[in-house]
Amino acid sequence: MTTRQTRSVGDGSLLRRYEYDDGWVVAADVGVDDEAISVDTVGDTAIVVMEGDGEPSESEFELPGEARDVSVTNGVLTIEGDR
Repeated sequence: MTTRQTRSVGDGSLLRRYEYDDGWVVAADVGVDDEAISVDTVGDTAIVVMEGDGEPSESEFELPGEARDVSVTNGVLTIEGDR
């Protein structure tokens, strides 16, 4: 397994990428309620929209490939894909 920190932003959010022989996982501790986040993947791009007290914030980032599964549990976003 290879772990690669791909981005750390000033608010403490951390995005990590794990690579395995048969696939990959991108995980991010987004720190918001599961209902306050929506994720869409288009090709090898993830688009994340988080609802907060004010305007929604949107960010996008590149994935190592096309996503097979996307989930958010206890404020942790997990995106999985195959090699």
